[in-house]
Amino acid sequence: MNVLFISAEVDPFAKVGGLADVVGSLPKALRELNIDVRVLMPYYGFIDPQRFNIELLFSFRLARPTGTTIVSLFSTTHEGVPVYFLRGLPYFGEEGAVYGDLEHDVPRFIFFCQAALAAAEAMLENGGWFPDVFHVNDWHTGLIPFLIEQKRQSDRRWSAASTMLSIHNMAYQGEDVGGWLWELGVPGRHHPQLVSRGLTDNMLAMATAYADIVTTVSPRYAVEIQYPYMGYGLDGLIRSRQDDLYGILNGIDYDVWNPETDPHLISNFNADNFPEQRSPNKRQLQDDSNLTISDDVPVIGLVSRLVWQKGIDLAVPALRRLLTGYDVQFIALGSGDEEYNHDLFRLGADFHWKARTYIGYNAALAQRIYAGCDLFLMPSHYEPCGIGQMNAMRYGALPVVRETGGLADSVENYDDDDATRGTGFMFQWEQPEAVYNTLLWAIRTFHARPVAWRRMQERAMRVDFSWRRSAVEYQTLYEKAAARHNTPVTDDEKREQSD
Repeated sequence: MNVLFISAEVDPFAKVGGLADVVGSLPKALRELNIDVRVLMPYYGFIDPQRFNIELLFSFRLARPTGTTIVSLFSTTHEGVPVYFLRGLPYFGEEGAVYGDLEHDVPRFIFFCQAALAAAEAMLENGGWFPDVFHVNDWHTGLIPFLIEQKRQSDRRWSAASTMLSIHNMAYQGEDVGGWLWELGVPGRHHPQLVSRGLTDNMLAMATAYADIVTTVSPRYAVEIQYPYMGYGLDGLIRSRQDDLYGILNGIDYDVWNPETDPHLISNFNADNFPEQRSPNKRQLQDDSNLTISDDVPVIGLVSRLVWQKGIDLAVPALRRLLTGYDVQFIALGSGDEEYNHDLFRLGADFHWKARTYIGYNAALAQRIYAGCDLFLMPSHYEPCGIGQMNAMRYGALPVVRETGGLADSVENYDDDDATRGTGFMFQWEQPEAVYNTLLWAIRTFHARPVAWRRMQERAMRVDFSWRRSAVEYQTLYEKAAARHNTPVTDDEKREQSD
């Protein structure tokens, strides 16, 4: 089976959030199941062709009502996965960031959707490869299932093409794009679920309505988005797709996130030897952050995008209260909205002898925080899946999380009355008081029950968050999607259609 992942972000080429992590690692696991998975992304201006050995494959013309664009397709192979890069000026090829404002991004990603399908036809003509399943991700690629539905009606090459949508974050939808769609020659969307709900100009809604299969990145999130609080106006549409909606928990790349081989750590360790081998990483993290070096002081870590979703507004008041009254340390790494950048920076400055804030992102430092902190704070208002808590558990840091989305699916709450259970600490209410009380509970457990703590660390480290199981679930859904359009079309017939 041939599968083409289409995404605005792919690690390590362009990364803003968890979307890049998924598309950067899941295809590798799928190829181990003998699925011919390839990835298509925009060729952003900041991507270094020499670093990644990117080469030009071919160019073609894409005609639209606004004019003709010369589109170039480049490629490389990363960890065994073919990756294609689509360039077409002025849309992609000169920018210094993945995203800008919506008025800038909407026409760019409409172009990307249109050019992606033209690139698929060009790949067939130039190399004989054509996808059986187009796996699109979030609103940036949301136009593709609709465009393929249009092509099935008039072009036999597309009659067997299937589509799958993965929703990584329902809050970002690409809404109110009707004017751009009309200007760029996109036909009217007449799906009854879109028309009746006034969603014909919403990119994510279009993908949800027209995709053969809809997935989310955790089972719990697939339930949560069917309700208004996390459905962001699409909950009714999501409920209409219940029979085709699946939640599959994300994994992490065990080749990258491996404390036993991680080159950024001063002391490597695993679930068998961590009681002795992990401690030097905590001391080094404290030293690097100009904090008192002590095994007995619990260190709370945070690695996050600093946006409302991540619950920074809940964390800062709780941490201020905790740092004021208890002997704890806090180390944060992240960047995002200016308000939260400032709040965390001030927290680090006000408690500089026991807290440190790093504004920005540094992959090596992130891994050292996972390996050195005792607790990992992730108080998200909502979390489709979350990867930080998985990385933390893999590295022996116990997560403190809100009971939502993938956090609830991946963390087992500790039980004071049954020390054989738990891989972290969980709260429910979206209040600073809940964060404070849960952190206090965790700190008291750290001091009072060291044996239970070590056993909990070991359980957390042994949870399997690799992509193996999830990849098998995706394989099953690809087969189910492909069965929706089971009129076989040979490669020769596809080529005849393109002549």
